[in-house]
Amino acid sequence: MTFEVNFDGLVGPTHQFSGLSEGNLASLASRGRVSDPRAAALQGLSKMRRLMRLGLKQAVLPPHERPDVETLRRLGFPGSDAAVVEAAARADPLLLANASSASSMWTANAATVSPSADCADGRVHLTPANLAAKLHRSIEAGFTTRALRTIFADAGRFVVHDPVPAGGAMGDEGAANHMRLAPGHDAPGVEVFVYGRSAFESGEGGRRFAPRQAKEASQAVARLHGLDPSRALFLRQARAAVDAGAFHNDVVAVANGRLLLAHELAFEDGAAAFEAIARACPFEIGFAIARETQVPLAEAVASYLFNSQLVARPGAGGAMSLILPENVKGCAASLAFAEDLAASGGPIDELVFVDLRESMWNGGGPACLRLRVPLTAGELRALGGRVVLDEALLQRLEEWVRRRYRDRLSAADLGDPLLLEESRAALDELTALLDLGSIYSFQQR
Repeated sequence: MTFEVNFDGLVGPTHQFSGLSEGNLASLASRGRVSDPRAAALQGLSKMRRLMRLGLKQAVLPPHERPDVETLRRLGFPGSDAAVVEAAARADPLLLANASSASSMWTANAATVSPSADCADGRVHLTPANLAAKLHRSIEAGFTTRALRTIFADAGRFVVHDPVPAGGAMGDEGAANHMRLAPGHDAPGVEVFVYGRSAFESGEGGRRFAPRQAKEASQAVARLHGLDPSRALFLRQARAAVDAGAFHNDVVAVANGRLLLAHELAFEDGAAAFEAIARACPFEIGFAIARETQVPLAEAVASYLFNSQLVARPGAGGAMSLILPENVKGCAASLAFAEDLAASGGPIDELVFVDLRESMWNGGGPACLRLRVPLTAGELRALGGRVVLDEALLQRLEEWVRRRYRDRLSAADLGDPLLLEESRAALDELTALLDLGSIYSFQQR
């Protein structure tokens, strides 16, 4: 038996709104807002509980240490850790904000995952994303690789590759630009890689926002994972979608099992892209496509309708639940489309709304917060650490958040060395709760 395991990123203690993500409309609009890291983390854990109650396996990935003192030190700020933070706050608050970002919570960007059923060597393959497009995200790749190699440590079952080289425009944004269609999690599937541009093309003047995913990076991941070339499809993001704020494909499309849910303007080739997906699948698939006349692209991006989690409930005969952000309720066309889906007699028969306001203000919904990893029973047992949740562990994590996280964080607070001390104390306790050992640099000194 193969399980869908959703690995959600635990929101870090320095969750803040610095508007660092060009191309992400919600992030830009929230610049300067005072954040509530405690509420953000608890909202994420509440979503995890909802998934568990649907019968799915739920796991967590630890947040990264922030502020990233070593990055600041490499940028020329000397002295003790506290002195580095204080000096960066005085000299360049925006640089400090980048080094303090809790963006690792967007776990859909942590890596691209291919299940063992798809890979030539019969192992699960994971390639951490290089996230080269943004400074605050590019510093994540090293720790993400270390964390994944700690959890997926059994070399007989798992391969965690190095990130794809990040020079030039060779950006890789992970599973946010990757979808998988299959008859079931245990059957060979078709993996769809969505890219924004070639790493080597030029002449893209007039664009509102630059695309982040390189075609060559997607192709490299497919080769590294040993995928059957006939079952790997590469599609280009629609320029209109990127310019509308769909900075990742998962803002306009989501797939699971035999179903693809997408906006009609998700891909540059339009209807031809959907036809290519159907041809690539040697099994029957279904499409739930929102037309521009039903859900305008601007509303689809604003509501994060397609950034919902599409999950098959275990033991429900293929019936699916759509895990939607509460934002959809405030967008009439998006809500009507979702309600019609649930009433249509198709595989989606349940809508589940979750409150992720702190996440949404920073530009990410339910699907951004999770990395889907199909695992066999043996692979699930082979995971390192204690990262698969049960109710008792989830409650301990909630209690940990309530004790360790601030309920108010402004840009000025990032320069407070006490925040660094608080964050490290929280992470030190977390590694014990998750049985991950000393994975943070500060623990290894």
